Amino acid sequence: MAFLIAAAGTGGHVFPGLAVGEGLMNLGVERAEVIYAGGDRLEATVYPREGFRFVAVELAGLKRSLTLENLRIPGVVRRARAAMGDEIETSGVRVVLGMGGYVTIPAALAARSHGVAFFNAEQNAEAGLANKATARWARQSFVSFPDTAGLPSGTWVGNPVRHMFWDFDREALKTEASAHFGVPDDRPVIGVFGGSLGAGAINDAIATMVGSWRGEAVSIVHLTGESHLDNLSAIEPPQAVTWVRTGFEDRMDLFYAVSDLVIARAGGAVAELTATATPSVLIPGQFGSGGHQERNALALQQAGAAEVVPQSRLDVLAGTVHELLRDQEKRIAMAHAASAIAKPDAARTIARAMIEAAA
Repeated sequence: MAFLIAAAGTGGHVFPGLAVGEGLMNLGVERAEVIYAGGDRLEATVYPREGFRFVAVELAGLKRSLTLENLRIPGVVRRARAAMGDEIETSGVRVVLGMGGYVTIPAALAARSHGVAFFNAEQNAEAGLANKATARWARQSFVSFPDTAGLPSGTWVGNPVRHMFWDFDREALKTEASAHFGVPDDRPVIGVFGGSLGAGAINDAIATMVGSWRGEAVSIVHLTGESHLDNLSAIEPPQAVTWVRTGFEDRMDLFYAVSDLVIARAGGAVAELTATATPSVLIPGQFGSGGHQERNALALQQAGAAEVVPQSRLDVLAGTVHELLRDQEKRIAMAHAASAIAKPDAARTIARAMIEAAA
């Protein structure tokens, strides 16, 4: 008995998919029985690195404008469906989970044609095209927000986060986190990241903020993305700022534990922010399906867990950060609001449903 998880593209799909695999293993499934399928992006590195079997399939995204490139999509879907269908047959897959994005469509078709249970999971407050299209075949659609647009019949379980966040304890990790990043423990820490690949606009805004810093002494732990690290490392911060820059961080539990305030995109990070009860300033990216990051950010803002700065208004970022650092009571209230909407057990909730369907 095996399980196939189709997840591809950015960390917003890949890491929730990895979390569900961890959930399956936590509930007694062997690692060898958890199989991943995706393309040649982040997933092709992450899943094999974590010791899981990975099935590479050809993927191509549907363009939202009229273009000849869309004419090749049916052939791509057929080939990806066939590759996943072969895996279902040879590995005895009983359940398929699609994590959204284009890989979900051939995954759903493969599950349907081979008579195995299919589920899909939506990470955003606005469902993507693939999950909307495959919901009719899904035994159950799992959603990350209580009112996810586009999947009105979805079951609200939260967005799956990795095992390190299931029982997150900031105080227990604080000393280790400060030592890990080499920051003083007597000043506030701002955590910054723009997703698994970094974000140039956020990096530039942070560099500008650091260069003009006039506030209290502060530490900034900045996950730049590997491609941005060299340029940012060459900038010398003022004396009042300890600016730690690294391309990528595996121990994200330590990143959140050390951070009093996080500046981030509003993709998969929103689930980690709520699971760790971390106040945040969210800068939604202007990409993806249906402006989903704007909806994600708005959901946290309406709950009182985050402030939102549009990418077009990054000139106000420094002022927003200074105001929040000065207002500890507001940050405490934001942390409580984040915790109130957290569902850190989402990965195991989805895993339980998959195991029940396989029985």
